[in-house]
Amino acid sequence: MTEYTVEFVGTGETITVSDKQTILRACIDAGIAQEYSCRVGMCLACSAEVLEGEVTQPAAHALTDEERESYALTCMARPQSDLKLDRGSYPPSIEIDGTAADTDAVADD
Repeated sequence: MTEYTVEFVGTGETITVSDKQTILRACIDAGIAQEYSCRVGMCLACSAEVLEGEVTQPAAHALTDEERESYALTCMARPQSDLKLDRGSYPPSIEIDGTAADTDAVADD
């Protein structure tokens, strides 16, 4: 088991996450308020832009192949390196007219 540092830019929050643990689980365990809803990679509420580093997230079916390169679904993503994530960014596939879609509405589809 390897551990990596995950830094959330703009918040000052940093956690250590095992490569066997999801980023969301580590956030919950550390008391960090990471947004989430479905926990199965479909609602996109837990999205974060990957600014630096790599994740593995083979079950992140809600993201396009292109989005998987730049975004992590923290409920599915496991770090493969140290990371810098922006939790305030969502993938383009959930944007409507330049604004983020209501993630609850996406989850109900």
